[in-house]
Amino acid sequence: MGVGVEWVVDAEGCDARALQDASRVTAVMDRAIRELELRVVGEGHVHTFGGAGGVTALYLLTESHLACHTYPELGVATVNLYCCRVRPEWPWRERLAEMLGAAQVTVRKVARGAENSVPHPSSPPGDT
Repeated sequence: MGVGVEWVVDAEGCDARALQDASRVTAVMDRAIRELELRVVGEGHVHTFGGAGGVTALYLLTESHLACHTYPELGVATVNLYCCRVRPEWPWRERLAEMLGAAQVTVRKVARGAENSVPHPSSPPGDT
């Protein structure tokens, strides 16, 4: 039985200033939430690291969660969206290029659930 889909997204070649700017990072998150019609539980939590550090943003969703971590020193943003309900594809490449200046975006889509799990090597047969 499947229990959802997880998108694991890596954006490279991003504008370092954008990755340090909490308002720009949350704008990406807010746009994904709005366009995918996700529902936030409470408020998102955003932390900006000092100096040349990046931003971490986390949103608890009724559908599961949305998280983003930025690394300005590397020009990298990582995003994770897990939804337990079917959602359309979001244009990750286009949005992250437009909003964070990403030169390359890798999107991995992972089906979650028992039929997709692999037994741990120490698990007895049939125990996942």
